[in-house]
Amino acid sequence: MDPFDAGTGSILRQPKAVWATAGASVVAFMGIGLVDPILPSIAQGLDATAGQVSLLFTSYFLITAFAMLVTGFVSSRIGGRRTLLAGLALVVVFAGLAGTSGSVGELVGFRAGWGLGNALFVSTALAVIVGAAAGGSAAAILLYESALGLGMACGPLLGALLGDASWRYPFFGTAFLMAIGFLCITVFLKDQPKPARKISVLDPIKALGHGGLASAAASAFFYNYTFFTVLAFTPFVLNMTPYKSGAVFFAWGVLLAVFSVLVAPKLQKRFGSLKVLGGSLVLLAVDVFVLGYGDHTTAIVCTILSGAFIGVNNTVYTELALGVSDAPRPVASAGYNFVRWFAAAAAPYFAPKIEEWTDIHVPFAVAAVTALLGAVVVVVRREALTGEAEELRPRHAAQDGVSVFAD
Repeated sequence: MDPFDAGTGSILRQPKAVWATAGASVVAFMGIGLVDPILPSIAQGLDATAGQVSLLFTSYFLITAFAMLVTGFVSSRIGGRRTLLAGLALVVVFAGLAGTSGSVGELVGFRAGWGLGNALFVSTALAVIVGAAAGGSAAAILLYESALGLGMACGPLLGALLGDASWRYPFFGTAFLMAIGFLCITVFLKDQPKPARKISVLDPIKALGHGGLASAAASAFFYNYTFFTVLAFTPFVLNMTPYKSGAVFFAWGVLLAVFSVLVAPKLQKRFGSLKVLGGSLVLLAVDVFVLGYGDHTTAIVCTILSGAFIGVNNTVYTELALGVSDAPRPVASAGYNFVRWFAAAAAPYFAPKIEEWTDIHVPFAVAAVTALLGAVVVVVRREALTGEAEELRPRHAAQDGVSVFAD
């Protein structure tokens, strides 16, 4: 079955509530890469160093990581719709405030508040989309990954277009778009029923006691360090104008979207998820190493090419995290994301530090090693990532946390 065949009703023919949530998800993911092309401009405008500006990612993802422990706690008590709206409201407020920042410290603080809102929205959006989408969970995950890819592609482009006039405008633009998303979800998404069982703050931590989920999270931790070294540190290495940097990361995002939605499922069907993931991580390691030690043109090409490997990895990791254990999907996703987002917070901080201690090439060598470590975890923990998933899958359908958000 082709998930993009409108006749199947699996991805193109969806309820308005699904499209409203997916559309807001696009904007939410745009916020991650939005600052990429304007990082040098922010540093210049606020008289800050590369390391200080990179804290925009660190504060954002550090708060996101911890927030993952409370997203299920909140949504299981107030419902999915209210959680989405609360997250969107926080993003609107803090993205708008970010545009008014008078110092890099203020901007980093506002990005932290933005990260809290984004965590509440993104973690709940996946469950809402899966619960309300037509065509089953596979098509819903594909739709979610499509939103992720489109947002990651358009974020740098929007940042470049608005940031060319002022580094402040992309933040105001994001606040405006998220306000539209808030209105769309208010109108099109009905109240979501609360689950019969409330989720505690510790449930995601307990879920990580499952060997398969813990292995997926550990591998994703190393991978995310590589991913966000590329995303947060490369703009300083390329040292291009916002337009040119935005074009590079737009091309990067397009590859990410195409390989996430179109290529990854075909590769998985032919070779199996773990072989695809292991191979993609090794290729990403090679690509990042060449990026760090090549000339400027090579760095541009490798930056764009990394989007292909990142797109494949994102899709496979998402499916592993949601399907490898018998934990409800919101709980499994929260535990998995709690672990991996720490690496997303660490990479933007350590990459500039490593450059200060050594030279500009070494941060990419470190990122190549972490990608390889992610592949090693996949190989060593292969049995936990496959055998346990097959054993638990029939029970997982009955205990699927997505059902708590279904109409």
